[in-house]
Amino acid sequence: MKKLLLPVLFLCIATGLMAQANRVEVSFDYTKQSGVGSNQFAVWIEDAQGQYLKTLYATKFTANGGWKKRKQSLPSWVKQSKISEMEEDQADAITGTTPGGGSLSYIWDGTDSAGQALPGGEYRILVEATLRMGNRVLYTAVIRLGEGGQITPQPQYFGSGKKERGMIGNVTVTY
Repeated sequence: MKKLLLPVLFLCIATGLMAQANRVEVSFDYTKQSGVGSNQFAVWIEDAQGQYLKTLYATKFTANGGWKKRKQSLPSWVKQSKISEMEEDQADAITGTTPGGGSLSYIWDGTDSAGQALPGGEYRILVEATLRMGNRVLYTAVIRLGEGGQITPQPQYFGSGKKERGMIGNVTVTY
C-alpha cells in the first residue's frame, strides 16, 4: 500500500504544479459608465497566429444576441469567437451580467474551449470593451504559457470619444 501511495502522491503534486504553471490571471479596474451603448466587455484567448481558443468572460447583452442589435458592440470578440455559430448553452457558459464596477479578475487554466490542455508556448490575451456606441478599447498581451511573468498591456482606442476612456483601466496579465 505504501509503495502505491508514494507515486500517487508524486503525481498529484506534479499535476498541481503544472496547473499552477499554466494559470493566467487577467485583472483590471472597471468603472461602469452611464448612458446607452457602453459597459460591454469580453476577455478571451487566442493562439500565436490569432486563432480563437476560449472566452473567459463576455457581458451577457452582447453574447446573447446584443451584437445583432448593436453591431459596434465588441466587434473583435464577436468576429473571433464566432458567437453567431454558438449554441445558446455555449454562449450562456461564458457570459455574466455586467458588473457594477470595481477590480475584476478572470482566470485562464491553460485549456481551450473544449477543456483540452494546451501546450506551453505563445498565446494572446485580449480584453475588448465598448466604451460608448462606436468608441471601444482593445488590450492585447502576448504571454508564454508555462513561464512566469506579468504584463501591463497598453490600450488601443477606436473612435473619437475620450470621455468614456476610464471604463477599463490598469489591465494586468499575470502568468
